[in-house]
Amino acid sequence: MSNTPLLKMEHIRKVFPGVVALDDVSLTIREGTVHALMGENGAGKSTLMKILTGVYARTEGTILWQGKELDTSSITNVLESGITMIFQELNPIRTMKVCENIYVGREPYKIRGILLDRKKIVEDTRALFEDLGITDIDPNEMVGNLTVAKMQMVEIAKAISYNAKLIIMDEPTSAISEKECQHLFRMVNNLKQRGIAFIFITHKMDEVFQISDEITIMRDGTYVGTYDAGKITHDELVRLMVGREITEMFPKEEAKITDVKLEVSGLTVPGLLEDISFQVHKGEILGFAGLMGAGRTEVMEALFGIRKISSGTIKIDGKEVQIHSPKDAIKYKIAFLTEDRRTTGCFLPLSVRDNIMVCSYDQVSNGMKKISIGKEKKVCKEQIERYAIKTPGQDQIIGNLSGGNQQKVLIARWLLTQPDIIILDEPTRGIDVGSKSEIHKMISRLAGQGVAVIMISSELPEVLGMSDRIMVMYEGKITGEVLREEANQEVIMRYASGITDEAV
Repeated sequence: MSNTPLLKMEHIRKVFPGVVALDDVSLTIREGTVHALMGENGAGKSTLMKILTGVYARTEGTILWQGKELDTSSITNVLESGITMIFQELNPIRTMKVCENIYVGREPYKIRGILLDRKKIVEDTRALFEDLGITDIDPNEMVGNLTVAKMQMVEIAKAISYNAKLIIMDEPTSAISEKECQHLFRMVNNLKQRGIAFIFITHKMDEVFQISDEITIMRDGTYVGTYDAGKITHDELVRLMVGREITEMFPKEEAKITDVKLEVSGLTVPGLLEDISFQVHKGEILGFAGLMGAGRTEVMEALFGIRKISSGTIKIDGKEVQIHSPKDAIKYKIAFLTEDRRTTGCFLPLSVRDNIMVCSYDQVSNGMKKISIGKEKKVCKEQIERYAIKTPGQDQIIGNLSGGNQQKVLIARWLLTQPDIIILDEPTRGIDVGSKSEIHKMISRLAGQGVAVIMISSELPEVLGMSDRIMVMYEGKITGEVLREEANQEVIMRYASGITDEAV
């Protein structure tokens, strides 16, 4: 293995109009290593990777690839050099087959440009999968039928088919199960043995220490330092990332739990949910736990009028209500922060202001339903300040913000409606440790104000740390209800695996 670093980025600076996004940032990657790139949302990680992959042009600095200047004038040049990136929001062509996705734009032809050699595409994909130890994906399967984890395997295979020497993975485990995560890590470790390097971007601290060899930390667009993963502690890493001590990750405040606010009885969606019943009180944080696919999100979508229920009742303040659409749910003062902020949360082409105000235009309209631009800007400014949203301005396109700041915009949107019931589906997924602490404090404050909070999380420490009670689901059914003082990871996982009290 060469002593020359595979990649060396030095003194990188990037200036957007009115904003210094990166200031004197450096990054060195060695062959056959996993290098974690850590920092809060907005630290500049994505900007640095976009410069490396040719999406953005750097203002200053040098990039050396295998000891020579890297041509980043186009994405194609970088890809052909052996650098590829698998983005957090996977964008395969879902209406095409797996093999077609891998070789799209590089299809072999029997006669140049005329007759596509479909047999060779399938054979090449099978050979590629065999080489990578991928045994459970059919090259002829439609990509749209795959799980997120399998889509990621396809993306890795595609990267290897380009003879990639460096693969950048952005939040690769944010939407996959623990078992799938371990499968992914085994593949990464096998590829490391061939000298392939990885840049690993994640907010899951345990994974950083499990998979990484080195860690580079960024903060506010600057370089903090690079550390051996075996010689830095969890607490040191957090302090270096956020620039302060995080004294309490789960700041659960005592809240007065009073009357039943929401009561669900016998909720059923054929093929998805069966006889779901639970209550949530004013001032209570009710956690929903379970493995991926257990039906937690589907329950909340049914409550919010996104899914049609075949039977069951929903009562608010003891009175039965009919919720057939999100509009009905909003009328009953229910808010729903969805699991996938980019697909079902943000209106990506629109501004921060549009995204905050979309459910609350009545607050800034006159009697003639005409919107007051002055009032709208004032309300939006207050929300940006209240939730510490980092944005160059209200007119910034939300798609240009970091994931954590997009999440804060969505929280601002829903809290502006002054809900009595708020559903938070994976509220801190893909969020940095500092923002997680802020969101947890906000959840605790809402409960203290008498709001009924329902929180779904796949992170057991979060469910255990924030919930007053926990409902556990398995295959579309509620298998257990656990009080805060009785809850631990073993109890939750037992119910999440379908082992009920009756089965013990």
